[in-house]
Amino acid sequence: MHAAVKPLVFVLACLPAAWLFWAALADQLGANPAEALIRSLGDWSLRFLVLVLLVTPLRQLTGWAALARFRRMLGLFVFFYVTLHLLAYTWFDMGFDFAAVVVDVIDRPFILVGMTAFVLLLAMAVTSFNRAVRTIGAKRWQLLHRSVYGVAALAVLHFFWMRSGKNDFNEVFVYAAIFTLLLGWRLWRHLQGSRLSRRS
Repeated sequence: MHAAVKPLVFVLACLPAAWLFWAALADQLGANPAEALIRSLGDWSLRFLVLVLLVTPLRQLTGWAALARFRRMLGLFVFFYVTLHLLAYTWFDMGFDFAAVVVDVIDRPFILVGMTAFVLLLAMAVTSFNRAVRTIGAKRWQLLHRSVYGVAALAVLHFFWMRSGKNDFNEVFVYAAIFTLLLGWRLWRHLQGSRLSRRS
């Protein structure tokens, strides 16, 4: 792999945040810029989550082992965009009133689901480095990072409840289908591996 590929992917992953920052400053986010910013950051969080979960199937299908090098970086970008999404909500919707945020989490299930996904992502982000694998052990580390599929399920549920007010579920179903296919692929590969190990 060319040395410039990884920095290029990093720059490309930063572009949505840079564009949204510029659009907010230039008043290009429509009649309700706060809502547009919060939702756009949530959308990009989902898109990067899809990319993270695509890495392993693409590596297995293409045999291009170098794809694995992008998984950690893309996973951290999921955390980055979710953090910005949460920050925008806390700032523009709640005015940094953390007591009100706690009440909102308790009173609104879709906020609770989103916060739960954020906590799981935080745990994965702080253990995403090689030293963490040695500290907590490879098996515990793998178990923790497999919870990314739980994050995907929580993200879709969060999105579903958020869109239920407008009865607009088209995008929700698209993401649900993608995540279901990716999880199905992982389960299928796991079952294949189990059968081969029993035969050998």
